Amino acid sequence: MDPGTSTRAKTIKTINKPTYCCFFCALKDPDTNRRRASLSAFFRDMPNHDDESHVLVLCSIWSMAMADPTDVELPSLGALECMSCLISKSLSKPSWLKLHQNIYIPYYAAHIIGSYTIRVPSLANVAVESGVVSPLISLMQGRISWVEQRVAVRALGHLASYDSTFPAIAHYGNKLILLAMSTASTCLNTVFNQFVCVKTQKREKYHRDLLTRGLYGAEMENRKAEEWASQIQCWSLYLLSCFASKDVHSHAVMVEDVKFLKELCNMWGGLMNSDSPAGIGLMRLLCRSGIGRKGIARCREVIESLCHLARSCDDWQYMGIDCLLLLLDDPNTRPLTLEFIAPYLIDLAELRSLGARKNLGESITKILLKDHKNCSLVPGCEAEKALKSLWEIKVERKKKEAAMSAEEITKREALATKKKKEGKEKYSKGNVEGAIVAFTEALNICPLGKRKERKVLYSNRAQCYLLLHEPDRAISDATRALALANPVNWHGKSLWRRSQAYDMKGMAKESLMDCLMFATNCFARKKGGNKRRDKVPYYVARMISKQMYAANLFVHTKLQNRTGGEDGYDGDDYDDDDDDESTDVDHGSL
Repeated sequence: MDPGTSTRAKTIKTINKPTYCCFFCALKDPDTNRRRASLSAFFRDMPNHDDESHVLVLCSIWSMAMADPTDVELPSLGALECMSCLISKSLSKPSWLKLHQNIYIPYYAAHIIGSYTIRVPSLANVAVESGVVSPLISLMQGRISWVEQRVAVRALGHLASYDSTFPAIAHYGNKLILLAMSTASTCLNTVFNQFVCVKTQKREKYHRDLLTRGLYGAEMENRKAEEWASQIQCWSLYLLSCFASKDVHSHAVMVEDVKFLKELCNMWGGLMNSDSPAGIGLMRLLCRSGIGRKGIARCREVIESLCHLARSCDDWQYMGIDCLLLLLDDPNTRPLTLEFIAPYLIDLAELRSLGARKNLGESITKILLKDHKNCSLVPGCEAEKALKSLWEIKVERKKKEAAMSAEEITKREALATKKKKEGKEKYSKGNVEGAIVAFTEALNICPLGKRKERKVLYSNRAQCYLLLHEPDRAISDATRALALANPVNWHGKSLWRRSQAYDMKGMAKESLMDCLMFATNCFARKKGGNKRRDKVPYYVARMISKQMYAANLFVHTKLQNRTGGEDGYDGDDYDDDDDDESTDVDHGSL
């Protein structure tokens, strides 16, 4: 063959071959029209080509989306449709994932969709029109692995949050709701069994790379895996919350599964996702409908969990209180829940405000005492005693003190101080029972307006109950002290005492929350001075370490044993500190 003929043939072949532009070259093109045309052509052709640079391109697009999720240029040029096609290709051609670094592609593609739909409704509309929903649901089903499941449920949650795109998600109805419930319930076990308990050298390399870029070793990988597992759970619950807030009929599906409701109580997001309300956020939405309240009211474990949350210093304490008040305010669920809720909620009756909620204690009192004389409680039960005590304090005693002169109030205050001193003396001599009697008498005398003095009395009595190994009473009194504190939940000794009481009951998460708040309190500047602790006390650090292990998100898996030693602290002395921010603790033995 003539060499010239061969050269001409090659030239013609090259000319006729479709041009596949370089993404980065197109991105740098200063000519706007040419850049947009090139990028549009790139996204249109990308799913049809096999190039080892695809992963680098997707990683760059994801970085751009994370840096500015409101930038509409790439989505408007077909980026989201391209991501949808790449995910579909990954699912339909498993062998393709084994080429080059294609195994990373579905992860980044779903992440890009989720990042561009996080803030702008119009981009969510573009995503839906690009056909992303079905591929994302397939990833959420675990068709590839839990790593892709994580970013898929994140993206679906964003799409479900907008009124304009929710119908596209709701189209899958109960199927998607049940999938989200299953994912939230099983994701921790899935991550633990498929990654954490697998030997390092046998773990999926791309999982390790995505978690920590293959650096820092197994310990860091395990920590990151726990964080990602928590995110899968929290984002699944967020997706369910979108359904619950926009479609009340979905409540029936969720509350019908009693097992799920019980598991929901333990879905708290862990410390690494503290900005997510997790299970309690969904629980509060369910409590806003009659069918939701009915389903929750019949589950004792759920009610108990809400009561514990309401008596905690958790950031979502107010949500727990909201749920309990909604249950008590409903005439259909009040008879089913009053007997159990009242003894817990009464401890919060003297709250003034909690965040944006003003006069919360008065709202609690009003709902607790609504028709309390006609309620069908068992005579002599704990709930009846609690309501009677609340009536005496918040109604009868309040009226009596309002009619008293200033001189009478002063005398009662002096007598309460005398009783408090008597209690301290008995306590110091080892007569703990006698100290309880004295502190109780002081509380019965001390004017209701003297909140600081009553806070100290409750806290002192809580310490006495702690030494007598009566954690329930210690928790109750410490909670009342914290409700009287200013600001709320900001009294170091009461936090530490309640943390120990929760530890006695094996309630690791509640103990940890109080202990962390106490540690924060340790560093707070003291009122009227510049001194503050330079470090957390040793016994507090030991308690935090113990409870962080016990409250680990993987602790409920059958493959991990829950252990823990002593907290390293035997008890503290009585509280005689009128400073709200005091955290000094005398931990000498009595």
